[in-house]
Amino acid sequence: MTFAGKVVLIAGASSGIGAATAKQFARLGATLALCGKRNMDKLKQVESECSTESNLLLLTGDLVDETKNKAIVEETIKHFGQLDVLVNSAGILRSGTIENTSLDQYDTVMNTNVRSMFQLSMLAVPHLIKTKGNIVNVSSVNGLRSFQGVLTYCMSKAAVDQFTRCTALDLASKQVRVNSVNPGVIRTNIHRKSGQSEEYAAFLKRCQLTHALGRPGEVDEVARLIVFLASDDASFITGATVPVDGGRHAMCPR
Repeated sequence: MTFAGKVVLIAGASSGIGAATAKQFARLGATLALCGKRNMDKLKQVESECSTESNLLLLTGDLVDETKNKAIVEETIKHFGQLDVLVNSAGILRSGTIENTSLDQYDTVMNTNVRSMFQLSMLAVPHLIKTKGNIVNVSSVNGLRSFQGVLTYCMSKAAVDQFTRCTALDLASKQVRVNSVNPGVIRTNIHRKSGQSEEYAAFLKRCQLTHALGRPGEVDEVARLIVFLASDDASFITGATVPVDGGRHAMCPR
């Protein structure tokens, strides 16, 4: 695979799966626009870990802010003149059930995980049509299966999967592909940020039981799938929601 001459915009590139994906694209020669939420220091750290031969543009902004989304796409096009791949990797996790989840939490999770993805994709599509490019969304096994205690997160990722399928059909005639990856538990900071810091070690240990391969995943394992789906090697794949979860989606309790 090579991405020489291709421009890739990654939302949520300052940490976790997004950062690993940036480094993977850089190794394959991509030109990168990296977007993170208000933290230029983290973006600069990712930049320093990318291939020195890559051409990078660093952008900060809260993706919930409509004006920031517009600026991100406009700056990318102004700087590079084209867009070939959009990776929607930004997202948050919050815990709660129907009995204790507030409407504020619902709005926060859905706005961050779904609405911002919708708008950023909508803004990017005219440019992707010109290059016959593609979109890769970062969803979750929670979009494919239901789990207790993370209601709004599961709802948001189910919406991401439907968004992926519907936009893939909408854009197929324009030769723009849209796919999503559906990770299981991956070693990132998303669970700690959701308030699981004290029991995080036990949570990871439970992956021996909850994932068929007996372990959590690593960010590079997800990044390699994202890059594959964005590449010409996946030229006949669109509308797919691809698990990268150690078999968790295939399991059921006994």
